[in-house]
Amino acid sequence: MSSIIKREYRLADGRELIYFDDADSTLSPHRAPDARHLDPRPATASMRQDPLTGEWISIAAARQNRVFLPPADQDPLAPASATNPSEIPDVYDVAVFENRSPSFGPEFAAPFETAELTRIGLGRSLPAIGRCEVVSFSPKHEGAFGSVSKSRARTVIEALADRTEVLSALPGIQQVFPFENRGEAIGVTLQHPHGQVYAYPYITPRTTRLLDSVARFGPGLFASILEFESASERVVLRGEHWTAFVPFAARWPIELHMLPHRQVPDIAATSNEERAELASLYLRLLRSVDELYDTPTPYIAAWHQAPVNAGRDDIRLMLQITSPRRAEHKLKYLAGSEAAMGAWIGDVTPEQTAGFVRDVLTRVKDPK
Repeated sequence: MSSIIKREYRLADGRELIYFDDADSTLSPHRAPDARHLDPRPATASMRQDPLTGEWISIAAARQNRVFLPPADQDPLAPASATNPSEIPDVYDVAVFENRSPSFGPEFAAPFETAELTRIGLGRSLPAIGRCEVVSFSPKHEGAFGSVSKSRARTVIEALADRTEVLSALPGIQQVFPFENRGEAIGVTLQHPHGQVYAYPYITPRTTRLLDSVARFGPGLFASILEFESASERVVLRGEHWTAFVPFAARWPIELHMLPHRQVPDIAATSNEERAELASLYLRLLRSVDELYDTPTPYIAAWHQAPVNAGRDDIRLMLQITSPRRAEHKLKYLAGSEAAMGAWIGDVTPEQTAGFVRDVLTRVKDPK
C-alpha cells in the first residue's frame, strides 16, 4: 500500500530497525539515530536434535537475561528518552527491529539439506541460523493488537507482509511465522503491545504434520475445510474475503481460525483488498475475545503460513487465535495427557464457544 511508508535504519550494534508510518501519519519523515553504546550481539545459538522425535531444540541461553515486565518508565519498546534509552530511538507508528536476544540468528548460512535435518542421531547439533524480529504496534506502554485503530491495524498487516517477503528471501530460511503473545498467563515479558516474527532454518513440527495431512487428504484440503466450516454453526464472522470460525476439533477452550477465501500461501501474497478487510475483521475478533469476560483474555494469535519452498499450492494462510481461558477465573493447563502424550481433551464444545463469541460480536462495533 503506497500510502504506508517504510523507513529503514540501523541500531547502534548493527541490528535492523524499520519504521512503518501509517497512511494517515502525522510524524516527520526524519528519525533520530540510536545514540547508545551497546555490547556486541550474542553469538548465534545452537540447536540440538531430540532423537526421540527428530525435532530440533534451540538452546538460546542469552534469552535468560531479557527484560521482564519492566515499569512504564523503563519500557524498551517506548520511544527513547533521556531517562529511557530504549530499543526504538524516536517516535513511531509501527516499528520492527531485530531481537537483541534471538532464539535464531543473527547468522545466516546456506540451507540445511533435508537429509541433514531429518537424520536421527545422538548428540547432533547445528547452528540456530535465522532471524527473530519484534514488531511494536504502538508507542503506548500497554495494550494489544485489538486496542489499536483500524488505520494502525492496516499498517501492522503491511509490516507483517513486508517482513514475510523479506525474511523468506534470506539465506537458509525455510519458514516465517508472525505471532502475538498477549497476557502474563501466556508468558509475556512485556506489557507493551507488540508481536514477533520468527524465521526458522527448518520447517516447524506443526507444519511438517500439516504437510503429511495434505498428502494423505489430497489436493484442496483447505478449500474443503472452508466449505465444511462455512456450512456449520461454528462460523462467527464472515466477510467478502475472509471467514472466521471455531474449528470442529478445537483443542483450546477459546479457539478461532480465520481463512482467506482463495488460496494464498502467506500474508505477502494477499491483495490490498484482502488486507483492508483483514484489518477490520482481525480487530473485531480480538475485541470479541476481550469482551467474553470482565478482564482482558490471554491469547496467542498465530499466523500459520506455508513454508518458503514447500506446499505453497496446498497450504493456505490461516490465523489461529487460541486462549487457555476456560472460565472467567479458570485456565486450562496442559497436564498429563496433553503435555506428556499430546492427546488433547476439550473442556468446552466448539459449538458452545462459537455461540458465545457470536453473541459477544453483536456488541463489538466495526473498528474505526
